[in-house]
Amino acid sequence: MNFPTPYGMSRRHFMKHLAGASAMAGTALSFADTMWAHAAELKKAGKGAIMMWMGGGPSTMDIWDLKPGAPTGGEFKPIATNVVGVQISQYMPLTAKVMDKLAIIRSMNTREADHGRGRYYMHTGYPPNPNMTHPSYGAVISHELTPPGLDIPPFISIGGASEGPGFLGMAYAPFVVGPDGNIRNLQMSVDNNRLAQRMAMLQSLEKSFVGQNRGQAAEDHAKVLDKTLALMTSKQMEAFKIDKEPDAVKQLYGLTGNTPPTGMRRGGGTFARSLLMARRLRQAGVPFIEVDVGGWDNHSNIFPTLRDTKLPEIDLGISALVTDLEAHGLLKDTAVIWMGEFSRTPRINGNAGRDHWARSWSVVVGGAGMKTGQAIGATNADGTEVTTEPYKSEDVLASVCKALGISLNTTFTNNQGRPMKIANSGKVIKELFA
Repeated sequence: MNFPTPYGMSRRHFMKHLAGASAMAGTALSFADTMWAHAAELKKAGKGAIMMWMGGGPSTMDIWDLKPGAPTGGEFKPIATNVVGVQISQYMPLTAKVMDKLAIIRSMNTREADHGRGRYYMHTGYPPNPNMTHPSYGAVISHELTPPGLDIPPFISIGGASEGPGFLGMAYAPFVVGPDGNIRNLQMSVDNNRLAQRMAMLQSLEKSFVGQNRGQAAEDHAKVLDKTLALMTSKQMEAFKIDKEPDAVKQLYGLTGNTPPTGMRRGGGTFARSLLMARRLRQAGVPFIEVDVGGWDNHSNIFPTLRDTKLPEIDLGISALVTDLEAHGLLKDTAVIWMGEFSRTPRINGNAGRDHWARSWSVVVGGAGMKTGQAIGATNADGTEVTTEPYKSEDVLASVCKALGISLNTTFTNNQGRPMKIANSGKVIKELFA
């Protein structure tokens, strides 16, 4: 029997159980109840997070920390926000109106300026290690906060794959879906009675296999199997269907009926659809949703790319998500995170682009009771150095965990039996809780 890689649970792997009518028949213990007995109060609290992942490395000095007049400053101008003294890019006017619900961390200082290494580090709080695969944000948060009675996966990645569960096991791997919310192979071609018979037989085989002491992978596989029928029969699947939303909400996200905007200059598109789905999933109780929007590796022609495509896309999406979460009473319990693997060089290269840069850049967070309406830290006049206390990936993760009520004293045990502190013992960004 083949098991998925530690980096994530492919939709094909998860859904092949459906295609073969493989899931439990009859009632089983709920997924969350069988996984852990600790932190029940957290699981009942309904807390969670939405991460907006900017794959490729966004130029944060053209978005969140502009340097007008500097040789490195580029073509864009800053505009005022609804927070006195905090300015952002002129091409983020909608986000400027909700800046009081967000906080910019402008003093990020990291070392990983390679895409793969930076992606891993920013998702886990640990630099890559050939001897260890660490759990990502999504795995850690879903491990701690999965509520009882959640039938759909607790870690959902929309639009692209995330980093995986590491030593926490495949039960906490990201379940990847497209922005349309459709999950292939979900509709079965057999009736319920025949399905139940097949389920009972397969469950018996799985139980026998696990009983042979085949290790963690076999146990994880059985848990995924149990989860599959719950997924295909649950009313919670409605959370993936954004067409259920009223027109006013669709308009907030720049969507007309079920059709995304035709011109990306208007913003929205698949990113906005994905964020609306993320809000619906949070409303259904999913503790961690990641929304992927790539296209930020701008080594050439960066300014027209940002101006005409990328910034309108995220401007509408961020502002709509924050507004919508607040309107549904979810923002107080939902941490919002915007980041990529690093930023881009202050120096503009010969192709009118910016290259990889991890020394001084920005991440944006909000919600879950964090102190927002502020810019934390600073960089120098040309954006080349952090001039205040620097913060790193593990500090952001530690701060998100604190905001969600997850104890920073939490310790996991890895596959070698070694204790591993949550968030790599990162320090809490004190300004977020002052």
